[in-house]
Amino acid sequence: MSTRTVIRWNLRQLMAQHGMFATTDLVEPLRQRGISMSRQMIHRVVTQPPQRINVDLLAALCDILACTPNDLLELAVEQIAEQTHAVNDAGPGIGDLRPIRARIRRPHPE
Repeated sequence: MSTRTVIRWNLRQLMAQHGMFATTDLVEPLRQRGISMSRQMIHRVVTQPPQRINVDLLAALCDILACTPNDLLELAVEQIAEQTHAVNDAGPGIGDLRPIRARIRRPHPE
């Protein structure tokens, strides 16, 4: 087994600890701190770990949630199971999915 280092995004958990359960709960507090974002972008930041984050946004989130960047971004080490591939395996197959056999029916003569 090998390992890889990942960063966990804990924004949703910290919001819940502060009684903020909707992504729109961040719209006004962010606006008060000079961060203007659409509701869709805020939803994306809350529900998906960001690949990049603006330092001003990070500072505003820390201020709103009374936390540090270490609380939002958690460094973790995950175990990765080695996968063995079959000979001539071109990639991830279709798993248990199999095509359904077609049935050809002739129309009844009238």
